[in-house]
Amino acid sequence: MRNRTRRTRTYVGAALASAALALGTTLAAGSAATAAGTDNSDIVYTVHPHALQYSTGSQVGALPTPSQCVARIGLACYTPALIRKAYDIPDGWTGKGQRIVIVDAYGSPTVRQDLDVFSQTFGLPKASLNVYYPGGKPQTSAAHQGQPLGWAGETSLDVQWAHAIAPDATINLVVAPNNYGNALNVAVRYAVDHDLGDVMSMSYGSDEAAIKGAGNNLQLQQSHADFEAAATKGISVFASSGDDGASNGGPRLAAGYPASDPLVTAVGGTNLFASDTGAYQGETVWGDQASCAQHQPFGCTLGPIGATGGAPSAIFAAPSYQAGVTGSAMRTTSDVSYNASVYTSVFVYVGFNAKASDNGFYFYGGTSSGSPQWAAIGALADQQAGHRLGQLNPALYAIGTGATHALAFHDVTSGNNAWDGPGFDARAGYDDPTGLGSPDVAGLVGQLVH
Repeated sequence: MRNRTRRTRTYVGAALASAALALGTTLAAGSAATAAGTDNSDIVYTVHPHALQYSTGSQVGALPTPSQCVARIGLACYTPALIRKAYDIPDGWTGKGQRIVIVDAYGSPTVRQDLDVFSQTFGLPKASLNVYYPGGKPQTSAAHQGQPLGWAGETSLDVQWAHAIAPDATINLVVAPNNYGNALNVAVRYAVDHDLGDVMSMSYGSDEAAIKGAGNNLQLQQSHADFEAAATKGISVFASSGDDGASNGGPRLAAGYPASDPLVTAVGGTNLFASDTGAYQGETVWGDQASCAQHQPFGCTLGPIGATGGAPSAIFAAPSYQAGVTGSAMRTTSDVSYNASVYTSVFVYVGFNAKASDNGFYFYGGTSSGSPQWAAIGALADQQAGHRLGQLNPALYAIGTGATHALAFHDVTSGNNAWDGPGFDARAGYDDPTGLGSPDVAGLVGQLVH
């Protein structure tokens, strides 16, 4: 067993052209886009998949239980069956007849083979996977070397864990040729225009403070217009809140985009504690600097690895569904949360590395793990409803702040999401790191449907 962490930030690509569309009333006062003074600077989106290698090769034999992983390595490890049990997903809910769109840059040259290994290992049905390249195939080597490596891991995580939660849903992977704003906008718009999914997941983000022109940025405006088009078609959209805390690793609070868009459900991260049978035992904020200093999860033997995003937006005003909930005049992330810590990791198979000894199963974490799983939960909800539920935030907040919220959400009340900067404490009810909480899927879907 080889212990090696991998954390990748990607800055590669050439921009494509796109037209600008106005954001309308969702921008903060004083930020409305005009023809004069707009800034067409590129948005650079990054992914931060956190991974620790577990085993080389495609055969892992008898998989360790969470408690065995804690004893041997100092972290818990969860299979699809255990995650489904912990978050109360009924056995018969499989997403049959539903479609999940995953949007990534660069993709992975071994995405199909790796998904097959993952499915076979965990007893899942063979996945229905389609891959689209609306901007052309990325120019990457067969071994996927260089900066796209992190995106390959992200693609593996996204596709495998969407399949884990909704194993009978069709997965439509839409791959942008690079990680710049226009390229990913083209990918999202292609998925919307061609109606490729009932739900959509985006596990990438950009620090709002790094977006030149903020709300006047043409690529951000186009992105928001794409989300408006998705909402019109009844497509539920999810994005990761980020893995560098409330400040995105900087000195000041900073939300991540596209999670901060009011038409997107922002998914924050937790440490999920569950038994070897998957019984839910509790959750804390994924914030390793605070956790390692205070709670010492499993001895904190690997040291701090990351922290969930979650902070007020500097671009978007608070939408109506957050009125009186967050205490901020600005749109605030996160909206909901999900297991994300490497200390409470999930298994992912990767086969794209140049060295065969680097291929195999890895422990993965990050809020990029939560976004595709929440999208899969959205597909389960659509399956139970018999139709698309569409833009979910208004309904989620109505349930999460209502009298029956405890039947739908686990309220996360412990931890802090500081990461080399300021952070927020969890508290009863809504908080920035974990939003309304993590899902009790059976209870939440029951309320969303009925």
